[in-house]
Amino acid sequence: MSDIFIAAGLNKGAPRPLADRLRPNLLRDVVGQEHLTGADGSLTRVLGSDSLGSMIFWGPPGTGKTTVARLLATETKLKFEQISAIFSGVADLKKLFDLARSRRMNGQGNLLFVDEIHRFNRTQQDSFLPMMEDGTITMIGATTENPSFALNAALLSRARVLTFKSLDETSILALLARAEESEKKLLPLTNDARLVLAQMSDGDGRAALTMAEEIWRVVKQGESLDVKSLGIILQRRAPVYDRAQDGHYNLISALHKSVRGSDPDAALYYFCRMIDAGEDPLFLARRLVRMASEDIGNADINALVVALNAKQAYDFLGSPEGELALAQCVIYLATAPKSNAVYVAYKNALKTAKAAGSLMPPKTILNAPTKLMQEEGYGATYKYDHDEADAFSGQNYFPESLGRKQFYKPVERGFERDLKKRLDWWAKLRKERNQD
Repeated sequence: MSDIFIAAGLNKGAPRPLADRLRPNLLRDVVGQEHLTGADGSLTRVLGSDSLGSMIFWGPPGTGKTTVARLLATETKLKFEQISAIFSGVADLKKLFDLARSRRMNGQGNLLFVDEIHRFNRTQQDSFLPMMEDGTITMIGATTENPSFALNAALLSRARVLTFKSLDETSILALLARAEESEKKLLPLTNDARLVLAQMSDGDGRAALTMAEEIWRVVKQGESLDVKSLGIILQRRAPVYDRAQDGHYNLISALHKSVRGSDPDAALYYFCRMIDAGEDPLFLARRLVRMASEDIGNADINALVVALNAKQAYDFLGSPEGELALAQCVIYLATAPKSNAVYVAYKNALKTAKAAGSLMPPKTILNAPTKLMQEEGYGATYKYDHDEADAFSGQNYFPESLGRKQFYKPVERGFERDLKKRLDWWAKLRKERNQD
């Protein structure tokens, strides 16, 4: 099927985009993915083995997922077939599987590259499993979505997930230099404009080459574009910072620490800088939800509610109207009483849980649905707290060999002041009733 498509698409000398013409012919020539394609990269090691297993390529657009899949097919002498989950259905898959079976019977292996694989539903994803298991196809799926959430567990158990990174500035500049060598002419850009072009691509190599091609197409002879002219030509605003690099992390760190430090003005300033630079508002919404739990916690039990409501308001209104709800949340969180007691308690409890392994809870608090469990003492001395004085039994709930632990230590700020009083009162009752 894809053979027909390729033949139809390339006949009569049809023009090919620069990004397609510059696809590397060797795995080592792929830029920006050295952890996969470098001398000691994961895929380079795979090619040194006897066989190629099925894989999921996870990463942003324009990072080389399709190119690498094609190169793997060439290196392993597998017949390459490519489909997109956006345009394909069950009937298309059946045709490909039948073709793959026929080829395999004739001794030809098959590499099936599935673009946007996360768009296939559960049934469609399951249809790959028998083909992968019996070796009819080696499947490489490409996705921009987190495979843990977007793909079936059964499919993930049969395929190795490899992460593709956004191309950094150095990699983008290397691509542009390769384009100039291929086209035998320099990009008519000042040094500053060249760097801004790399930033405009936002880690997408294909976007960088597409913009370079557009510059060559429209620039006048002898013209050299500066930053302002570049923005006008490409109809793109030069980013204030690179969302994939240090500027991005510096500003989100400054926003987070300003909220933690109860400075609403500084927090709002950094929030607006990121919005103005083109940051994804949903990224900021997610970070605000995290701040509500990490730095405020139970000191203000409404903080998490406000953060989630702000995200919902943005979903409802969209941009730019919804950004005001996020700004409101920034100010609320910055002015809220602070406590990291929940955050610290979670980290300590998780550490203890991992170390404790599979310690059994005390039998007194376990149900006894069978006669044998009753004979073993399950639930024998359990006290129903609502029947006890103060609705508090004070009995032990920790595994007996672990002993009682205190992870959560509320502070004397906000609502946690009230929670501390409750916990102190229960600790007093527990001691009086000799239930430590």
